[in-house]
Amino acid sequence: MVRLHRFTSVAALGAAVMLAPVSAVPGADAAVHAAASQARISAAYVLPGDRVYPEGIAVDPRTGALYAGSYQDGTVYRMTPGRRVAEVFLPAGADGRRTANGLKVDRAGRLWVTDSTAGVSVYDTRSRRLLARFDVRGNEARFVNDLAIAPDGGAYITDSVRSVVYRVTSQELAAARGGRAALVPRFDLGGVLEPHGPGAFTLNGIVADPAGRFLLTADMHGGDLYRLDVASGAVRKAVLDGGDLRNADGLELQHGRLWTVHNIDNAITRWRVARDGTGARRERMLSDASLQFPTTLVRTRGTLYVVRSQFDKGGPVGDGTPEIPFTVAAVRGI
Repeated sequence: MVRLHRFTSVAALGAAVMLAPVSAVPGADAAVHAAASQARISAAYVLPGDRVYPEGIAVDPRTGALYAGSYQDGTVYRMTPGRRVAEVFLPAGADGRRTANGLKVDRAGRLWVTDSTAGVSVYDTRSRRLLARFDVRGNEARFVNDLAIAPDGGAYITDSVRSVVYRVTSQELAAARGGRAALVPRFDLGGVLEPHGPGAFTLNGIVADPAGRFLLTADMHGGDLYRLDVASGAVRKAVLDGGDLRNADGLELQHGRLWTVHNIDNAITRWRVARDGTGARRERMLSDASLQFPTTLVRTRGTLYVVRSQFDKGGPVGDGTPEIPFTVAAVRGI
């Protein structure tokens, strides 16, 4: 299993909140700065267990329920409005999964769960039944990480070690129902990313353009954002203004704005994305130690729900003792 210890060590972090527009961005003004001071972070949900180390989070677009996964053992939790403590939706080790990294719920009510060691499993959220499983072939190192669902129903999945993006089409999902199939790369970014050593973590979060034209994925090692053209397969580096995406983990894209968590920095940044996806300008940044090594986020009804992984406290990237219980934070005002 490819471990996450290849991340750089955690920097010292202050306890104070820093949320402000980026001064280097032309047009930043006092009104944005005033709004920035209203950011609030609170614990929204409790994930039961003392070794959860959560990684992924997703929202069901039909019901509003949230799902989070445990990197430690593959448990998947479900959170519903009005209930503070999450329920176990899929138990540890279900269907042979060792981890639960990226999660997404598609418009048909299917829950996609990546296992960093193997591939992606697809479940029916009503029956909890396993519908299909797609596996990475070969014995080379891999780290199947995050995923996005495109408007046509296809899924795109990043591999942080192989620096590729796999694709599962709607037709492939239908053909694999009840069985297993291979994960096949659609985009190979190995030749375009910034130079990195063997086994370095590169591609992580990924999001889909609502119009279905392109995907955006972040290279957490090089700090860059890449535009992947769905139709042609072309890859290009997006132009970033006002910062970079170093240590970027989960991404969320809505209405032309991109939210990113930076895990070891305990930070969230917000970007304005060009309509064609060729560039992005950083608008705000929130840095707060109470984010507790955030790894993924999802935005619903104006609130960001952020996974507090605590990976640096006895988890895959550091020694120590985690703060119990593990929680999902609600972040408002950014």
